[in-house]
Amino acid sequence: MPRIELEYLEDFDVPIESNLKQYVNTPEFDQQYSNKAHHRAALSSDESNASDEESSDDSVSSTTTVESTPYEVSKFEANLYYAGVRANGRGPKLVYRTSGDKFEEPSGPEAYKRLMRVVPVPDSFEFGQNGSWDGVRDKVVELLDKKNIKVSSILFVRFTWLEKKADQEIQEEEDDDDDDDDNNEEELTYDDIPLIQPVEDGERHYTNPTIWIGVLPETLTGAVAHEASEDIRAFLDSLQVQNVDIAFHESVSTSVSGHGPALFRPAKRRDPLKDVIDNVSVPLSLPIAGRTTDMQGTLGPYFRVGDKLFAITARHNVFSLNRDNEEYRFHESARKKEVLVMGEPAFKTYLVSIQDLIGTYIDTVEYLEKKIKAFSKRVEDGINVEDSQAELADDEAELADDEAELAKMRTKLDGLKKFFADIKKRWSRPKDRVIGFVRWAPPIGVGVAPHRYTRDLCVIELYKDKFKHMIGNVLSLGPELSPSKFKALVYGRNNVPSEFKYPEDGLLTLKGMLTADQVNSPNTLNLQGDPIRRVLKRGFATNTTVGSLTRFMAFVRKYFPTGNIDSLEVPILSHEDDSGTFSNGGDSGSLIVSPVGEFVALLTGGTNKGRGGSDITFATLFEWLWTLVKDEFPGANLYFDNLAEFLADVA
Repeated sequence: MPRIELEYLEDFDVPIESNLKQYVNTPEFDQQYSNKAHHRAALSSDESNASDEESSDDSVSSTTTVESTPYEVSKFEANLYYAGVRANGRGPKLVYRTSGDKFEEPSGPEAYKRLMRVVPVPDSFEFGQNGSWDGVRDKVVELLDKKNIKVSSILFVRFTWLEKKADQEIQEEEDDDDDDDDNNEEELTYDDIPLIQPVEDGERHYTNPTIWIGVLPETLTGAVAHEASEDIRAFLDSLQVQNVDIAFHESVSTSVSGHGPALFRPAKRRDPLKDVIDNVSVPLSLPIAGRTTDMQGTLGPYFRVGDKLFAITARHNVFSLNRDNEEYRFHESARKKEVLVMGEPAFKTYLVSIQDLIGTYIDTVEYLEKKIKAFSKRVEDGINVEDSQAELADDEAELADDEAELAKMRTKLDGLKKFFADIKKRWSRPKDRVIGFVRWAPPIGVGVAPHRYTRDLCVIELYKDKFKHMIGNVLSLGPELSPSKFKALVYGRNNVPSEFKYPEDGLLTLKGMLTADQVNSPNTLNLQGDPIRRVLKRGFATNTTVGSLTRFMAFVRKYFPTGNIDSLEVPILSHEDDSGTFSNGGDSGSLIVSPVGEFVALLTGGTNKGRGGSDITFATLFEWLWTLVKDEFPGANLYFDNLAEFLADVA
């Protein structure tokens, strides 16, 4: 399933009528959706460019005018220093840093630019050896609060990039008019920044471990950040800690947001519906929404109590954040808070994606038919031309391949049309997408004792007849991660654990749970030989992604009109060898697991300003959340040892 943005077009003019299944097999349908796919592809490209410009313009033009000091970074550096931390070569805005690396502005449209990635600090660093990071982090918060700095997050990380080779740089003529340069920077908009090409080959550079401090946008000058850095540096010196950088960037910590037909069985890897069926099938990470709310999130793991079926997600997926935050328990006399697969915007977007895929298949079939017709004539006429027998044999082989591919595409197209007609007819009404109701939701809490974690938890009782095809807690690795790419991202040094085998059907069965101590003990090595723990998740917005879990817990502060709330979070970093972000809005509630299927954490939010995915993903350790669930639901069990017996009462 393509990565989903919650935007859609109001062009659902295919009627839900009794003849829909017949209509999808007519030439009129093919022409209609081929044209629509072309139109939306062009529109999507235009909107994507406009979106990038809008986001970029905002990130540059929003800089507050302040008195120039030696500690203010240039607008170019502020907006490009962290390029690569987010998807599409973007990054958060730099405010101030103590690191000694030199930033070089792109010198022209063909200039090469390093793209930065965030990576964990090795456990060998003394904060990891003696467990002192917790105390250091809390002291940094105290020092920042004394200066009234609007801190939003504090992490302990490193950064890495490829240094460009000398022959990759294209020299531009020097301009000696400094006054013109200053004037140009004052007038700078994002469109003035030259197009850049990422460095693809060179020596990899790693920074010192960095105390990376997020602050609310437009609230901190370089001068004040410098003063705060001096205080932090003095504190580190008192601990005799050297080689630690301090950097400030802009960020906002956010939360990333007879009952009709049954959900589908999981699609096989070669199933023609694999690209579209995951959103309505029983493996984990169903896209969900509250019946009466606008938020869109992801359903987490299943569990059972006796013969009842439940699932876990984040509370903010189904409860409005601007309403009460009281503990909720369902009472039989009360109206149910229903939960459905996909809210209205998401469902419409889903239908559009199927329509577009149908249009693409139609175009492919037409192309192959034309190619085969032309090639067939060439093969038939081959005996009358001076082609060699080898060339004729090649033509015949290519023709046979194209005919086989055409047969497969026609099968895919027929299957997709039937699926579209079924989904459109049987799932369009919200009541047909209801999968259960909220049974229990404690209030959202931050800094909850004894660990100061975030509690953003909701338990949903599921209607078993909707899940009669369920296969337990199984995560789809999705068509977007092939076995080779999965192994490359997870096991960079090919030290794949002997117990791991990539599942033939692309479905990872979950078992086991990492404790807090195990999270602090990485189990594999990256390409540089440093211990690291990879994790993965499948979410509504970004599908299956692989990231890195760092043992150094992050401080997070969220700002509300009624006051600030602080908590500690498990930080997940995007993979340094993958250009995408680990999560985005709509992924909240996703279960984060280890590559061998162990429960690790529940995704609750991230840091970002604007679009483009989260710079850092935040999650709560699942081991702790599971103790809360078991206290409320005695006998809760994550495993389904005898599914046939458990589902025996489902018609």
